[in-house]
Amino acid sequence: QVQVVESGGGLVQPGGSLRLSCAVSGSIGKIMAIRWYRQAPGKEREWVATTTTDNTTNYEDSVKARFIASIDNAKRRLYLQMHSLKPEDTAVYFCDWGIYRGGRTYDYWGQGTQVTVST
Repeated sequence: QVQVVESGGGLVQPGGSLRLSCAVSGSIGKIMAIRWYRQAPGKEREWVATTTTDNTTNYEDSVKARFIASIDNAKRRLYLQMHSLKPEDTAVYFCDWGIYRGGRTYDYWGQGTQVTVST
């Protein structure tokens, strides 16, 4: 059984930093890509970033140059370093591991971790 767990969220002041972590465990196949999403209260879930196993990441425009994703393939862990946080970054952050197995790609989601940016 594949399990995904996010951690590292919390309360931070505007301009501060946080590092999120997303770990996958269990019997997995080939990792295709890992995506971060976030969902603010009353809003739709939105895409934040996509990282592939060669550590290449694409970012949503509003987080580009502030957020940095990196993957530790050996540890099956993805990190999202967030700098210069703004109140509009407040959301529950989720990660989604896209894993190829048996001829198709499956998406495995975690429960999310809350990030609150506020004074």
